[in-house]
Amino acid sequence: MSLRNSILIIAIVLLVDQFVKIYIKTNFVYGEAGQIDVANWFKILLIENEGMAWGTKIPGIHGKLILTFFRILAVFGIGYWLYDASTKHSSNYLMVAIALIFAGAVGNIIDSVFYGVIFDDSYGHLATLFSDNPSGTWFHGRVVDMLYFPIYEGTFPQWLPLYGGQPFKFFNAIFNIADMAISTGVGILIVFNKKAFAKKTTIEMYKP
Repeated sequence: MSLRNSILIIAIVLLVDQFVKIYIKTNFVYGEAGQIDVANWFKILLIENEGMAWGTKIPGIHGKLILTFFRILAVFGIGYWLYDASTKHSSNYLMVAIALIFAGAVGNIIDSVFYGVIFDDSYGHLATLFSDNPSGTWFHGRVVDMLYFPIYEGTFPQWLPLYGGQPFKFFNAIFNIADMAISTGVGILIVFNKKAFAKKTTIEMYKP
């Protein structure tokens, strides 16, 4: 796969990701008050994540800023990895995987960098795009999540240590299109590891 095709994948993922986020942000109220039940196992629920997966945060007043800059540095590294893979004529599996991971990372960085200054908050009302009363500052925006799949709800058995009798949900994470792209890219690297990192022969490199 050429670098141009990889960039096309990145552009498509970013456009879809940002369109969905902006639509959800401006049409849904934060939390369960604005939840839409598409099915018993699929809900659209606006939340905003200040940290990493499952809301994990870096502690301290500068934790959010550190996380945002770390993400930006990581994206530069992934971008170089994509460029290097293209120059080495790496497999399509690897190129697609890196492109998806790159697109997902950039999608969430856009939220972190810009959303704090272009949106007001979503608590109890619909957010306004390009608001005169923004919810935060540069590099302190929250990542918008909305896809929720509580496929099964139950209770841990009483005999289970620590968690016995407590309720649980599978799957209780709430995520977005960018997260899906990252997970898919990582999944490709894991499931198709040998094909992803297979070296092409000289003949394969120069096939029309």
